[in-house]
Amino acid sequence: MGLISGIFMGMIFGIALMAGWRHMMGYRSSKRVAKAVDIKLLGSLNRDDLKKICGDNFPEWISFPVYEQVKWINKQLGKMWPYIADAATLVLKESVEPLLEEYRPPGITSLKFNKLFLGSVAPKIEGIRVQSLKKGQITMDIDLRWGGDPSIILGVEAAMVASIPIQLKDLQVFTVARVIFQLAEEIPCISAVVVALLAEPRIDYTLKAVGGSITAIPGLSEMIDDTVHTIVEDMLQWPHRIVVPIGGIPVDTSELELKPEGKLTLTVVKANGLKNKELIGKSDPYAVVYIRPVFKVKTKTIEDNLNPVWDQTFELIAEDKETQSLMIEVFDRDIGQDKKLGVAKLPLAGLEADTAKEIDLRLLPSHDMLKVKDKKDRGTVTLKVLYHPFSKEEQMIALEAEKKLSEERKKLKEAGVIGSTMDAIDGAASIVGSGVGMVGTGIGAGVGAVGSGIGAGVGMVGSGLGAVGSGLSKAGKFMGRSITGQSSSSKKSGSTTPVSNGQENGGEKPI
Repeated sequence: MGLISGIFMGMIFGIALMAGWRHMMGYRSSKRVAKAVDIKLLGSLNRDDLKKICGDNFPEWISFPVYEQVKWINKQLGKMWPYIADAATLVLKESVEPLLEEYRPPGITSLKFNKLFLGSVAPKIEGIRVQSLKKGQITMDIDLRWGGDPSIILGVEAAMVASIPIQLKDLQVFTVARVIFQLAEEIPCISAVVVALLAEPRIDYTLKAVGGSITAIPGLSEMIDDTVHTIVEDMLQWPHRIVVPIGGIPVDTSELELKPEGKLTLTVVKANGLKNKELIGKSDPYAVVYIRPVFKVKTKTIEDNLNPVWDQTFELIAEDKETQSLMIEVFDRDIGQDKKLGVAKLPLAGLEADTAKEIDLRLLPSHDMLKVKDKKDRGTVTLKVLYHPFSKEEQMIALEAEKKLSEERKKLKEAGVIGSTMDAIDGAASIVGSGVGMVGTGIGAGVGAVGSGIGAGVGMVGSGLGAVGSGLSKAGKFMGRSITGQSSSSKKSGSTTPVSNGQENGGEKPI
């Protein structure tokens, strides 16, 4: 009896054990299947889906497996950072300080470093992607994050205001940098390095006045923000880049440098329904247009009108149609600092070659709407655009003309005609002539410069820096176009862009 009961209990126990094992294996199998389904779903997500889930600060290698983690580089970078920081501080001071002066906004007379130290916290590389896009080159995309502890103090001076030390605190940088190595057959096997930022970086910081008030200069915080944004956009953001020859090897870097790709003929027709910024009367609007911030041009000012008609034509150069955009900013001319009425952006990638097009764009308070609380309608602006891609011959003419234009803008700044090389030029000072038609080399006859390059070209009084009436009335030959200004009986003066209104006929006048 005991034997039979033992056998029976053993059979029951064995069956229960087998049933439990089967249940457990089935449960594990279902969990594996569910996990596989989840992984498959995650694998099917694109960059935009991941941004919605993780936010803007996720490392690039999460969404793109080609980005490799490089913990060993971060470890070595942390050890080397004290030495790198000291060397980088000297380089930044020498290279960035002239840019601060060149790009400083109107209203600020001096902008320089009082103190610059990069701190003790090294940047972190989240991922690296290595690829070969062209023979003889290695292209490396670096996902970079830096939440450091630098000590940066800017010395800011404005008219009738003593120098105010402004400290940049809590600096954070998030960006993806592209580094291109140009290979060579001789040691060190690299003849040049190209550095650019693939997209607009996110740069966060707070400003604090040291021993004073930041409100002593109205709008100072916005001015510094605009300066930082403009330097990055015009110098580093792709397609713009920095080309650095390496190793003392004679090398032609012209193929690596940015070149004009096409010409955009733009007519700023009109604006409708602008927001009134005046307490008495109506705004006096004018428009500033540019592709690169260093080549800004602006329309004439239409007084006391919220539906202005400018009907002025400009010619702008594009270096990379696929990534660049036309920027439009509408201002209200006012005493002191002009007020921004709205901005708009037109990507050049959507334009067909040699096809005229009329476009209505809605004006926004800012290009970065995340920082704007007032999202009310700002009106619309109407444009006519025509994009013409350059031939090789036209490209070389435009490249030389662009370089000459940069030099002339610097001369105008030195002569006091404009306050900064970032100021918009009145009257559509085009870089290239009609259809790229130039005289002689395409430049010589277009620049009516005598002596210093300004004197005879600018009709001035005495030393060449005279002013007519209350305005800055100037006339001169400039890059195959005339820049003219005339004293106005405007009820307002003192625009942030210290150049008077453009030609009343609204067009460009060839020499």
